[in-house]
Amino acid sequence: MLLASSTNLTAILRPIQWLVVTLIFLFFLRVIRAVWVEVRPAGPRQTRSERRRAARAATAAAPPRPQRRRKALHLEVVEPVNLSGARFDLQDEELTVGRSPGCGVPTTTDVYSSNLHARLFHRGDQLWVEDLGSTNGTYVNSERIHRPTRLARGDLLQVGGTVFEVAR
Repeated sequence: MLLASSTNLTAILRPIQWLVVTLIFLFFLRVIRAVWVEVRPAGPRQTRSERRRAARAATAAAPPRPQRRRKALHLEVVEPVNLSGARFDLQDEELTVGRSPGCGVPTTTDVYSSNLHARLFHRGDQLWVEDLGSTNGTYVNSERIHRPTRLARGDLLQVGGTVFEVAR
């Protein structure tokens, strides 16, 4: 009688053990996916030449517009969604991006951003970005940069987990 009851107990406990192991496995898969989503660079984008070609085709069909004064560039937050639409003017000669309170473009809620992550500066009429030795790197249009890189309107700048679009 004792042998029969232990066999029944094993028959009940074995599926429960497999269920617990499966749930732990699924939990770890979910954690790995969440980390991957947070640290991967922004998705693929058209190259600058493809965007120019498309813009030329669109303007060739449209009537010419009167010349207007160029507006200054600014950064607009694309990700994270809860900060989407926030804008930072880039009229200063030099700005830093990071979690430090003194940064011109603060990313205080981004745990993947360094205290002083990147530097934005002007050379003539052009805007440039430089990584300041950050741990997670700085990306322009999904490519990690290792030296100062020129930014143009429409470029995506990723600093940690925050993605900005350069706009006018």
